[in-house]
Amino acid sequence: MILSKSAKYALRASLCLAEAGGDRPMPVDEIADRLVVPRNYLSKILHVLARTDVLASTRGPGGGFQLARPPHDLALVDVVRHFDDLSDDTTCLLGPDRCCEVDPCHAHERWAEVRSAITDFLADTKLSDLSSPELLLSVDVVEKVPMP
Repeated sequence: MILSKSAKYALRASLCLAEAGGDRPMPVDEIADRLVVPRNYLSKILHVLARTDVLASTRGPGGGFQLARPPHDLALVDVVRHFDDLSDDTTCLLGPDRCCEVDPCHAHERWAEVRSAITDFLADTKLSDLSSPELLLSVDVVEKVPMP
């Protein structure tokens, strides 16, 4: 199980919002600029999360996105599951037709351990475990320093 680009962008955006503190909605343009990702693609991802219990959205001037719950209440799996099927634990590292439980490939058992570790990590890790307001502030300062 390798995370899709959509799931990665969703995680990065959720972490960005967690680090921002949630005192105001953040416009999609600002999030896209901070993450250096395509705005339209990110907008679609954020709207998916806004239809769930992950993000809240506000329309109009001063609108944007913010976390619907505190970062310590949101596990990474809460974000990722809207983009990747984590229940599919039969995916073979070497391709869908290469193995199964009855006829496993040479990587089957070791890959099953990796899949399990990734799934556990996503379930056990909260956004607050990975977010750091200090990191976001340092990024803002670096972005504002004029380049020679």
